[in-house]
Amino acid sequence: MRSLGPLTLGQLADAPSPATRTDARVRDHAAAEERTRERKAIEPGAVVALIDESVLLFRRLRGVAAEVHGRGALSAGRRYLLKDLSRHGPRTVPQLARARSVTRQHVQALVNPLVERGYLELTDNPAHKRSPLVRLTASGRGSVEEMNRRETGLWKGLEPGVSAAELRTAATALRAVRYALEREAGKRTVY
Repeated sequence: MRSLGPLTLGQLADAPSPATRTDARVRDHAAAEERTRERKAIEPGAVVALIDESVLLFRRLRGVAAEVHGRGALSAGRRYLLKDLSRHGPRTVPQLARARSVTRQHVQALVNPLVERGYLELTDNPAHKRSPLVRLTASGRGSVEEMNRRETGLWKGLEPGVSAAELRTAATALRAVRYALEREAGKRTVY
C-alpha cells in the first residue's frame, strides 16, 4: 500500500467518515440535551419537600449537637468554624464569610473569642497585609479531634435504614440544590 505520511490508504479506508463522526456528535449532543431537560423538569413540590426536610434535619442536628457537645463555650457556630478550618486550612475572615454566606462581622465575632481562648491564631498573610490568616492552634486541633471522636461514636450507632449509596445520592442532591441556589442568588429581585 502507498503511504500518505503517517496514514496508509488502508487506514484511511477504515477511518470513520466525517459524516459518521458528525452524526455521532449530534446523537451525543441530543442525548445530553434530553438529560438536561429531564433534570430541569423537576416539579417544585419535590424541591419544597427536600428543603422542608433539610430544615427539619438541621433543627434536629442542632439539638443532637447540644446533647453531644454540651452547651459550653463552643457554640454551634464556633464548632463549625473550627471544623471548617481543620478541613480546609487557614483562611482570612472575608474568605470564611464568603464560604458561609454571612458577613465578615459575623465571622469576626466568632473568631475573636476563639483567639482569646487559644483555639485560633491570626498569622501574617503573604497575599494581603491587612487581612491576616486565621488558623487552628494545637489546642484548636485537639478540640476538633475531640468533637470528631464524639460525633463518630454517634454516627456509628445510627441506623437510618438506607444504604451508604443512598446517603451519597442524597448528599449529591442537596449539593446540587445548594449550587443552583447560589447560581441564582445574583439573578433574583427581592420584592
